[in-house]
Amino acid sequence: MKVIGIETSCDETGVAIYDAEAGLIADLLYSQIDLHRNYGGVVPEIASRDHIRKTLPMIVDAMAKAGCHSRDISAIAYTAGPGLIGALLVGASIAKSLALAWDIPALGIHHMEGHLLAATMSPNPPPYPFVALLVSGGHTQLMECRAHGQYVLLGESQDDAAGEAFDKVAKMLGLAYPGGPQIARVAENGIPGRFIFPRPMTGKAGLDFSFSGLKTFVLNTIHDQGSLTAQDKADIAWAFQEAVVDTIRIKCQRAIEHTGLDNLVIAGGVSANQLLRARLQVMTEKKGCAVHFPAANLCTDNGAMIAYAGYLRLVSGQRDNLEIQVRPRWPMDQLAPGPGDSIQTSLQPSHT
Repeated sequence: MKVIGIETSCDETGVAIYDAEAGLIADLLYSQIDLHRNYGGVVPEIASRDHIRKTLPMIVDAMAKAGCHSRDISAIAYTAGPGLIGALLVGASIAKSLALAWDIPALGIHHMEGHLLAATMSPNPPPYPFVALLVSGGHTQLMECRAHGQYVLLGESQDDAAGEAFDKVAKMLGLAYPGGPQIARVAENGIPGRFIFPRPMTGKAGLDFSFSGLKTFVLNTIHDQGSLTAQDKADIAWAFQEAVVDTIRIKCQRAIEHTGLDNLVIAGGVSANQLLRARLQVMTEKKGCAVHFPAANLCTDNGAMIAYAGYLRLVSGQRDNLEIQVRPRWPMDQLAPGPGDSIQTSLQPSHT
């Protein structure tokens, strides 16, 4: 059983093939970062047009790399949401067209479930149930994962996601897009303690996040400094990264204590941040818990996570019709709960 995965939710085109026996047999990724860098962020129309150019040739290349023919493919999985609607429609249209031509299922996959399952693709995957932190450019959420497809939202950002805050603060400092890696790089030369930034929403109970106020605090600090030197930028970057990482650590510790679970899974683009990994490793060791991260190449958006999620949905009984359906906004706890169920109904409210 082989499943193609197509990821086109934002600014990366990912195509991969997952084999039930051999695992990942093809994994191609094209990043649009250079196209969007001059704009300081993703331009949706540019993203959609580039997905149109790249996706089909990448499918051809992936199948050639895996030595596959269309008759060898059991299903095509694609990102149905959340994401940019134009970009999502590209992947959905291609997946449904090929599914019709090859007479196989096309399965709509939740983007964040893909990220979550990427951490379970390791040789020693975390056992259910576990707590998951989904942290990316568009999402910062804590989930209680009771089984595949059974997710309970514990807390989420009330405004900016962590990755979005990294991008915006990087832009304030005159750093390139994407902001996360740039902030981390510049922060290496920062002087600890020169600036102290708040840890939002940690002074009261609950598992929700908020990074908008922290972003404003950074902006005011920059204005107070006037013209910034390279050292100023490094010190602000250090303080900002420290505040975000510490906030996430506090909330993850609370989630572990709240649920009583002893496995923590971190997924999404921001999970590649080395300081975050180190702090969560220390915290979980002190709590007698384990923390699980996806492989570095599976942290950012990719087709492998969609192919694997599609394989799991296929064997659990998901079968979608050929109507092209995407959901730019899609709460993860609205997914079908378990094996044998289909997510067709959860895709119906928003379609094109």
